[in-house]
Amino acid sequence: MPKSPAAKARSKRAGSQLTPGAIIDASLRIAARGSEDAFTVRRLGEELGADPTAIYRHFRDKDELLLSVADHMLGEALDAIPDGLDWKARIRALADASLAVALKYPVVGSAMASRTTRRSNEFRVVELILGAVREAGLEGAEAAVHYRMIGDTLLAYVGQQAAFLLFDADARAADDSAWNREYRLVDPQRFPHITGLSGELAEVTDEQIFDATVEALISTVEKRAATPRGFVEALQQPLA
Repeated sequence: MPKSPAAKARSKRAGSQLTPGAIIDASLRIAARGSEDAFTVRRLGEELGADPTAIYRHFRDKDELLLSVADHMLGEALDAIPDGLDWKARIRALADASLAVALKYPVVGSAMASRTTRRSNEFRVVELILGAVREAGLEGAEAAVHYRMIGDTLLAYVGQQAAFLLFDADARAADDSAWNREYRLVDPQRFPHITGLSGELAEVTDEQIFDATVEALISTVEKRAATPRGFVEALQQPLA
């Protein structure tokens, strides 16, 4: 049914009043409801009560919108980190906050596991991690490598957890129950290690995995920083 002149006028007014911030906020509201169509102009137009094409006045395309929304999400994570923490606590706080926002906006968190926003809040995250590894005692190439190790590992883990939430409930339930079902029924002759630890495997929680991952990252930085530099350089030399 065609829109009335009054409805068209309201839509036009709403479109003219849109701002990039309002569009980003609408995308995050949709994403927080678990919807996978947070970045379709049709869905955003409905959420904003505006002509969907008005969104292109502010964002070149869907990908630019996604990157902008993701960077806003990173800012939300950073804002949850208290001031005055030492380098280890900053890494732990960043990890916890990153996971929290990824699970809050799973469609964004899953997409960002393999993307880079190239925007201000991502720069803040990079600065935080680099500052942490340098405070731990790493410099130069070692600081750069260990920053990437921390950043990429956290992105991969939180992205995986966010992506899992996008599967339907039956698929998630089947995966969650696998350790108590299929893994307990494997052939002990072929898979003796699985059989020997089937009870322990079933009891492992996502929280334990995440905590162990973060502590392993911190431990790796600590160990490398504690290793005499000359010894590290000697190990990096090719064999004669």
